[in-house]
Amino acid sequence: MMPAFTPEQDGFREELCKLLCEDDVRGEIARSRRMPYGQESGLLDVHRRLGKLGRLAINWPERYGGADATIVEKAIVTEEMIRHGVPENVHSLGIDIVGMAIHLFGTQEQRERYLPGLARGEITANVLFSEPGVGSDLASLTTRAEPDGDGWRLSGRKIYNMKAQHSEFALCAARTSTGPVNFFGITLFLVPLQSMGVVIEPVWNLSEERFDLVTLDGIRVGPEDVLGEVDDGWQVLGKVLPLERTGLDHSAKAERTLAALRAHAPPGCEQRLVELETRVRAARLLAWRCVANLHDGRPDEVHSATAKWYTSETAKEVSVAAVELLGPQALLDARDPEAIADGVFDAALREAPGLTLAQGSSEIMLFFVATSKLGLPS
Repeated sequence: MMPAFTPEQDGFREELCKLLCEDDVRGEIARSRRMPYGQESGLLDVHRRLGKLGRLAINWPERYGGADATIVEKAIVTEEMIRHGVPENVHSLGIDIVGMAIHLFGTQEQRERYLPGLARGEITANVLFSEPGVGSDLASLTTRAEPDGDGWRLSGRKIYNMKAQHSEFALCAARTSTGPVNFFGITLFLVPLQSMGVVIEPVWNLSEERFDLVTLDGIRVGPEDVLGEVDDGWQVLGKVLPLERTGLDHSAKAERTLAALRAHAPPGCEQRLVELETRVRAARLLAWRCVANLHDGRPDEVHSATAKWYTSETAKEVSVAAVELLGPQALLDARDPEAIADGVFDAALREAPGLTLAQGSSEIMLFFVATSKLGLPS
């Protein structure tokens, strides 16, 4: 079984692949993978080129830099960028999460202020949700927004934020009131990161891309920076997060790693490769069912949680299997001339643990499915 696409969508995929296979694009991707240790790329020329063509946020209206396409074309862009090795986190954070939240819940002024630059690949954004000691439990966040005239002063610390050092602004969750229900009283703010009162520090980790610790030291935001309604940010997050949790990015990463493994696997691995192929195909089907649900206007939070769990765990399994089958040489990164497949396996293995944590940890996804769908006690 494979997802079914229209001839026009197949043609669009072919056009996109042709662009991503051009020599200058391949060279830029290779250079971004070989940057010195401690450095990483932000937006690339290929992002800006896709933005100029209206492809980066293809499902947005033309007036905001898109092409009025559907979520299917958007998913094709994400899938092919990952398959071709384009660093996609800067794109997924800015377009798929922050940009989509602004598109769905922002004011007209906010849309006109932020969306065109995001869609053209000229600026990017990230999210400030998780906090030290809080993690996935957003209802327990402690970052506060204190009233200051007609605006607020934000104070708190946010951790495990990717691409904050490259971002112009962030979607930040802060508490504006307290009450008996922790989910109420959370407000979302669009916070400028290149300003006084914001300190961004690296949190080094094993993956190719660093995380950041962002400290908000009384930075002031105005009423024009509130996304959605005051105290009602949880409702916005509840509608945006399922859009993030299709699992398509994870299934595409699993596909890319498996394709490289098939090309380099030693004899005698056929049965293991078949088993991995079965899992990867199942992961892609789960992800594309989520996309189909969104396209049809019937998002399913339980299915999204299932897909996110299965696709991220599959991507991790493929990366571990690649090192087991290929041996220590698979642990050489792209900067080493003796690396296999340009260091794909090393990068995948180091990224794998984070895939099962970002967008909701595997444990949280399983808990949600068990209590919401299966009716098991919490």
